[in-house]
Amino acid sequence: MFVGIPVRRAFLAGLLCLTVVTAPAQDARSFKDVVYATANGKPIALDLYLPANVQAPPLVVYLHGGSWRNGDKTNYPAFLVARGFAVASLDFRSTNVAPFPADVHDIKAGIRFLRAKAATYGYRTDRIALVGASSGAHLANEVGVTGGVAALEGTLGDYPAQSSRVQAIVSYFGASNLTTILAQSTPFGVSVREPALVQLLGALPDKVPELARLASPVFHVDKGDPPLLLLHGDQDAQMPINQSHELDGAYRKLGLDVEFMVLHGVGHVGGPNLLGPFFEGEPVERVVGFLRRTIGD
Repeated sequence: MFVGIPVRRAFLAGLLCLTVVTAPAQDARSFKDVVYATANGKPIALDLYLPANVQAPPLVVYLHGGSWRNGDKTNYPAFLVARGFAVASLDFRSTNVAPFPADVHDIKAGIRFLRAKAATYGYRTDRIALVGASSGAHLANEVGVTGGVAALEGTLGDYPAQSSRVQAIVSYFGASNLTTILAQSTPFGVSVREPALVQLLGALPDKVPELARLASPVFHVDKGDPPLLLLHGDQDAQMPINQSHELDGAYRKLGLDVEFMVLHGVGHVGGPNLLGPFFEGEPVERVVGFLRRTIGD
């Protein structure tokens, strides 16, 4: 039987629709133990997670907590992958191995590596966000506001020509001023912070004031710094909320892009699995919204 043109067109359109509907979905992918640098003959690695069905996703670099000496890259914000972001979770030298600024040098080398490998893995690097929790938030703040600071760039990695700058920072209950942190701390906080600071800096901050200032993000804030989202609980007995207030104030003084979300009645919670009030409900929506605004969908 003769098939008229309208019928034939409808038939072809149906085939096209069928092709679109039945096209295989791209699964989420992960790449584990990717070595991004070597320090003193030992490899430093990252884990990379790519979301399903997103072409060229924006990249988030995650820094775990653990008082600068514990924790590892297996701890990462899976909710960001589910929302369409690529997440690179970095290991970096703990203070059990090397004091500050070794950790910062490592992280900057990791960012340079990730930029160099963008085409290999398929994420975007025109805008990168740093996200950190607890001591990892301190490092995210420090790395985020020290782009181009020679003393903190380091020489690790194979891609010195790549930039270590980032375009957004998310700080979950992190430190920002190591010269004031002990005076702001509860007795419990002091008991946690003092040994960790000694291991980070080699001595208490008042004994090494210049190093403490170098390690304190508030002293590096300038007009070129990226947008910042701070999240902190007002009942945090381990990391004083004034640390976030100080960084918020430094940003506001220069008219920079900053948001500060206070969780009322909440302490220092999250742990190795990123559970609890910071990682569910409204805080998740706030973080996702901030990242979409600053580094894109």
